[in-house]
Amino acid sequence: MTSARRRFWCISNLNSGKLARWAVTLPPSLFLVVFFLLPALIVVAASLREPGEFGGLAPLFVDGAFTHALTLDSYRFFFGDTIYLEIFVKSFFIALLTTLICIALAYPLAWLIARSPKRRRDLLVLLVILPFASNLLIRVYAWILLLGPLNLLYTPVAVVAGMVYVHLPFMVLPLYTNLEKHDPALLEAAQDLGAGTWTRFWRVTFPLSLPGIFSGSALVFIPVLGMFAIPELLGGTGDLMIGNLIKEQFLDNRDWPFGATLSLLLTVAVLLCAGLATLAAKKSFKGTEAVT
Repeated sequence: MTSARRRFWCISNLNSGKLARWAVTLPPSLFLVVFFLLPALIVVAASLREPGEFGGLAPLFVDGAFTHALTLDSYRFFFGDTIYLEIFVKSFFIALLTTLICIALAYPLAWLIARSPKRRRDLLVLLVILPFASNLLIRVYAWILLLGPLNLLYTPVAVVAGMVYVHLPFMVLPLYTNLEKHDPALLEAAQDLGAGTWTRFWRVTFPLSLPGIFSGSALVFIPVLGMFAIPELLGGTGDLMIGNLIKEQFLDNRDWPFGATLSLLLTVAVLLCAGLATLAAKKSFKGTEAVT
C-alpha cells in the first residue's frame, strides 16, 4: 500500500470513528439538554422573578419597558421562616426512615429469592413487581380502607406505611440482582476457616451486597423525598412534606417563584445526597474488591 493510500485509509477510518461517536453521543446529549438542562434553567429563572398580580410570574416587560427586576425575595422568604426548614427536615427524616425500613424488609426477601431454585425464583420476582400492574392511586386508596378501622389514618405511621409499601420493590430488585451474583465458594471458604453463620454474613455477604443496598436506597430515598400523593391521601394536612408544599405553591397559591425556589432547593439537596451516596458506594466497592 502506497503512502497516499495509507493516509487516505487512516483519514477515512478517523472520520468514520468520529461519525460513530457523534451518532452515539449526540441523541442522549440532546435529550439531556432539552429535558433536563433547559427546564432547570427555566426553574432557576422563575425563582428569581416576582409573582404576578393574579398568580404565575410577573411580566418582565410591559409595552416594551422593563418593569420588574430579578429578585432574591423567594430565597429570603424561605430562609427567613423556620417552618419551611422544618418541613424540609421532616421530609428528609421520613425519606430516611422509609429507606431503612425498606432495607430491613427487602434484604431477607431478596436473599430468599436469590437462593431459591430457578423456576421458583422467576415466580417470586414476578410477584414482587406485580403491584406495578395496578394504578398507584388505587393501591393508596386500598391502604385508606385498611388503615381506617385501625385509627391510623392521617398519621405519620400511615404515611410511612404507604411509602414503604409503594417503594419496597425498588429495594428488593437491586438487592436480588446483587445477591444472585455472589459466589457460593466464598461462603464455603469462610466456613472452612471456622466462620459461623453470622460471621459469614457480616464479613462476606453483607460487604458484597453494599452496592445493591446503595442502589436500592437511591431508588427509594429520592422518590420518597419528593412524593406528595401519599402524604396528602394518608397523612392529611398535618403531615405536610416538601412535595406537598411545592404542589400547593404552584396549584393552590399560584406563587410560582416560591414554588420554583422550593423545587430548586430540593434538587440541590437531592444532588448533594446522591454525591454523598456515590462516595460511600465507591468506598464500599473498594471494600468488596478486598473481600473478593
